[in-house]
Amino acid sequence: MEVRQHFRQGFEMSIENEITDYINRCGGSSAIWYVGRATNPRDKLFNDHNVQEEGGAWIYRDAGSESQARSIEKYFLDLGSCGGFSGGDNPTYVYAYKITRTTRE
Repeated sequence: MEVRQHFRQGFEMSIENEITDYINRCGGSSAIWYVGRATNPRDKLFNDHNVQEEGGAWIYRDAGSESQARSIEKYFLDLGSCGGFSGGDNPTYVYAYKITRTTRE
């Protein structure tokens, strides 16, 4: 089941569309993807979640503000992605990765 795109205007929606496109190209269903927010997405992905930097399916984008990042994260969680309302100090990045047997959620 592919993640469906909603076409709204604005910066926030362009990030949602970009992440949605990536998910669809790399494995579809939002249920096998984890979405979160972070101040340092590379550290979060590769250290905390143990995502493979080479060969893994992952993406992150700077949403510009904590509120926009929170809104984008909520959008994907509402679609059924795994994750939780994550944080850190003013997390403006949104990240997503495909869950595998080696990742840590």
